[in-house]
Amino acid sequence: MADALAQAVRQQLGLGRLLPLGTEHDGAWVTEHAATAVLRAAAEEVPEVRVTALHIDLLAPDQAAEPTVPAPPTALRPGPLRVAGEFLAAAEQPLPTSAERLRATLYAAATDRLGLVVGAVDLQVTGLLDEARAADAAQPPGGAGPAGEASGGAGPAGAEGRLGPRAAAERVPATARPISDATVEGRVAGAVAAVPGVARLAPALGGLTRPVRIEGPRAAAEAEAPAATAPAPARHAQVQVAVAAGHRAVEVARAVCERARAALLAEAPGTVTVAVLVTAVDAADTADTATRERPEDVRGTRNPERAAHPESPESTADRA
Repeated sequence: MADALAQAVRQQLGLGRLLPLGTEHDGAWVTEHAATAVLRAAAEEVPEVRVTALHIDLLAPDQAAEPTVPAPPTALRPGPLRVAGEFLAAAEQPLPTSAERLRATLYAAATDRLGLVVGAVDLQVTGLLDEARAADAAQPPGGAGPAGEASGGAGPAGAEGRLGPRAAAERVPATARPISDATVEGRVAGAVAAVPGVARLAPALGGLTRPVRIEGPRAAAEAEAPAATAPAPARHAQVQVAVAAGHRAVEVARAVCERARAALLAEAPGTVTVAVLVTAVDAADTADTATRERPEDVRGTRNPERAAHPESPESTADRA
């Protein structure tokens, strides 16, 4: 019941699902809102198409793995994801061509820009772009947009599914209020903020004062002195950050995890686990700093051919 309530609150806040970022060993998640914002921005570069709905979920929930660290409440277990979308296309070019271009773009943005493990990109053509443009021109100022681009509410694709791109872009997590360095959370937050690629601490869960949340004894001084044979106290940290433009989200999340873990071990020895939640990914034109190239993923380099042609039997044909 508590998880269902937390998920309902998240949907109302526009965060959507908490999607696994990387594999079960990375201990990283990203909000569906942040992920779909990146995909929408990439889709805007595809000529003669307009995305009207995007939704990301597990491709096979029963085959998802258990994460190696405690996950945020209601977060999806790591496993291949399915990107589902609806779009309008121009009548001047074949619909399969438009769909394939959009599919390749969404796949590349999800894997190269974010680090999501995508097993399928399923697209559906819902109308013609020319008709939508005519409806836009006939719409009085301040009126509702064309079907599928309402500025509020949730459709069957989830809280993020049928929200228009402008409405979705407006819900960017605010920067966290400063935390005192006199606290363990403050010292961990300071270490995390210095990680390359972290734009800011940007909590979306637990309020603006909780970008770092620590469970368990926070330092040796805060716990009773353990017996000589007792195991070291276990601690878990949840860190929420926004990723700067020009950086791959999963790479930044891995670095944040390592930095936060090192900071906690400097406070006191013991078992430490860290979960990282990416709540926003800055666009190049809104970043505070110049775009920097992301480091190459040591687990594999980018393959343009693979990005253009996702290798999955689940990449279904468009249903016109």
